[in-house]
Amino acid sequence: MHETFAAYRPLLFSVAYRMLGSATEAEDVVQEAWLRLAGAEEGRIRDLRAYLVQVVTRLCLDQLKSARARRERYVGPWLPQPVLTGPGVGDDPLAAVERRDLLDLGALLLLERLSPQERAVLVLREALELSHAEIAETIGVSEAAARQHLTRARRRLAQEGRRGGTPDPQAHRKLVVALRVAFETGDVQPLIGLLRADVVLVSDTGGEARAPRRPIAGRDKVLRFALGVRGRGEPGLAVVETYVNGLPGLVFHVGGTPAYVMTCDVVDGVAARLLLVAAPGKLGYVAWQLAG
Repeated sequence: MHETFAAYRPLLFSVAYRMLGSATEAEDVVQEAWLRLAGAEEGRIRDLRAYLVQVVTRLCLDQLKSARARRERYVGPWLPQPVLTGPGVGDDPLAAVERRDLLDLGALLLLERLSPQERAVLVLREALELSHAEIAETIGVSEAAARQHLTRARRRLAQEGRRGGTPDPQAHRKLVVALRVAFETGDVQPLIGLLRADVVLVSDTGGEARAPRRPIAGRDKVLRFALGVRGRGEPGLAVVETYVNGLPGLVFHVGGTPAYVMTCDVVDGVAARLLLVAAPGKLGYVAWQLAG
């Protein structure tokens, strides 16, 4: 049973992570799913994949009820917890996931605008390609209700507008290289043409880290902030290119410990939004990945 469960673990993690926006909480949900499977009566489960997806989805729905209240009390902007991905990472929890839809930080942040039921239906449909009947059974509603949740979810996302559209890894990489060079040399000229005039930098500090607690809007202000970080000259500051949630990004290390993770939303080849995760509690998973 353990080997069978292990085969489904990446899928289950990807569902929970999309639902919760937290790798740490997703790992806890997957572990709880394993405990429930171990305690289930043998022979009662006809379709193991469907059973596990249902367990994970319903656990996430329960957790999202309290998560909304916690995020309302959060200090400053809330961003999803980043996950390092790609061949250079010792433990990439998304390496075996076939569909990468709704996994980058920009998409996860957008999903926060949906109700828990809308989020669940969208993830199950877009990321797992489940039928409406399968989705209805998974979350415990009628098929008509599942269709309505999906329609509302898609409508709300269309109204919000996906800032980056379909992610373009090449455009992300070009921007990430320019950002790294700017931080290392202080030369922001190559970066200017890669940032929209109305670019916004959103940083998640959790009230604990040295970073803006309010979004910074406008290219000039964002560049001044970037140069200010470099000018502070924190001992042992190093910038490393990596992949964050499947797209090029940066990890800033201070004294060998990850202190910031940055990624972006790109529109027509230029950055519309920079996302900076600085809350120490959200970087523990990244530190664990790097240590592994």
